[in-house]
Amino acid sequence: MEVDRLADALESLGLEHALDAVLTANQSTQVCLTSSFQAEDMVVAHVLRKQVPGVRVLFLDTGYHFAQTYEYRDRMTQQWSLNLVNVVPEQTVAEQESAFGILYRSEPTRCCQLRKVEPLMRVLEPFDIWFTGLRREQSPTRKNLKKLELHRLPTGKTLWKVSLLADWNWEQVWQYVNANEIPSLPQYDEGYLSIGCQPCTALPSNPNNPRSGRWGGTKLECGIHTFSTRAER
Repeated sequence: MEVDRLADALESLGLEHALDAVLTANQSTQVCLTSSFQAEDMVVAHVLRKQVPGVRVLFLDTGYHFAQTYEYRDRMTQQWSLNLVNVVPEQTVAEQESAFGILYRSEPTRCCQLRKVEPLMRVLEPFDIWFTGLRREQSPTRKNLKKLELHRLPTGKTLWKVSLLADWNWEQVWQYVNANEIPSLPQYDEGYLSIGCQPCTALPSNPNNPRSGRWGGTKLECGIHTFSTRAER
């Protein structure tokens, strides 16, 4: 299949050439980027917004993010004129905590399911190309990541999941950020390497595993990149 050949070809292409190849092969206008506004996401947004003006930037607004994250999100949305889509859960934080207690303490996986996974599943339905800032180096759970994967949502909808930075290392990310003078989240200056919801984000316990500071080290993924399955290409 054409997508097989494209997926193989992308592995040897640099950032902008890989993006060009994807957009040439799939000319759908239903394009989105999931972004937590971490450095990798900002690299992808920086290059993508030039090629796809008005690309929808999906931010999973759990209600638990750092105040600095919200401030940075709003500042960069205005500065870059991003087409931001705040993806919100069905329940507010107060409603969820009233119904189930403090889930991020008692059942963090369920909390992620309610506040991240289920909202994202719903919002991805109309899209044909889903860009991410995922990298293989980020976690052992991502070591087999491909730049282009066909993913099937729980409804059966299939879309292209594109991770242009899959083969990048941390140094390359920051070289790009600095070369292009991209502002970054202030939490990086405090030593954070992976930044999510404030209650579930700590300084990394293992400097060789940036996500070791997430969820008290009890897990590595919130589930938004594991709820969909790779489809046959």
